[in-house]
Amino acid sequence: MRELNADQEAMSTLFDTNEERNHSYQALEKKLVKREKSRLNEFLTNQLRPKLYKLECRLTTILNQQGFSRVGTPTIISKTQLAKMSIDEQHPLFDQVYWVSPKQCLRPMLAPNLYRIMYELSRLGKRPIRFFEIGSCFRRESDSARHNNEFTMLNLVEMGLPEDDRHNRLVELGQLIADAAGLKDYVFEKKRSDVYGDTIDIVCGADKLEIASGAMGPHPLDHSWRITDAWVGLGFGLERMVMMTEGSDSIGKWGKSLAYMDGIRFNF
Repeated sequence: MRELNADQEAMSTLFDTNEERNHSYQALEKKLVKREKSRLNEFLTNQLRPKLYKLECRLTTILNQQGFSRVGTPTIISKTQLAKMSIDEQHPLFDQVYWVSPKQCLRPMLAPNLYRIMYELSRLGKRPIRFFEIGSCFRRESDSARHNNEFTMLNLVEMGLPEDDRHNRLVELGQLIADAAGLKDYVFEKKRSDVYGDTIDIVCGADKLEIASGAMGPHPLDHSWRITDAWVGLGFGLERMVMMTEGSDSIGKWGKSLAYMDGIRFNF
């Protein structure tokens, strides 16, 4: 019933007998199958684009309007780049990395490449520097309703602003993206990250699901990348944002999949 997107009220119904329960659920199943087929036909006929892609396009437009340039960087990164992010054999994230060779892996985050972009653009002298990337990241996550092995991140960076303005700017940018995504019940919280240390995160919903994580520089990691400017950065999980705005209980329905199309399971 969950795979067919039954609502919580239907799932919580109580019955006096097994026969009554089975009869009710059989009728509900037929109703839900018909509805899901209709939703799939609507997607193929009129919607044409998954909600994940629509969100990506909407956020790209909004950030472009704010003066952020979109960049695209390689999916395969080096072991040296990970080490510059403090991710070595002793780091908790190291065992979640997909290695394609002894010295190369699928990126578990966008940050290593974006640090390189920060350095290259900083040499131009123009300030502020604003850019972002939207792309896939890969981690060997345990199966759960909140994690995918492949997930889509939006990371934005603004560099070259006064240090006293960093916190307010980070919150302003976080609100810009969260509001554009349609999130309603979100708050900012201070947290601790294995990579960035103290962070300012956006959490959403009654169970405070982490939607985004924000950091500010100067930061201890900056030295390895030869970054000297003050900066703010935010990383958003797009599938999680879609999951929350759709009121869904599973992130797997909204990512890149061969089992689902825009939240609709193929196997009715």
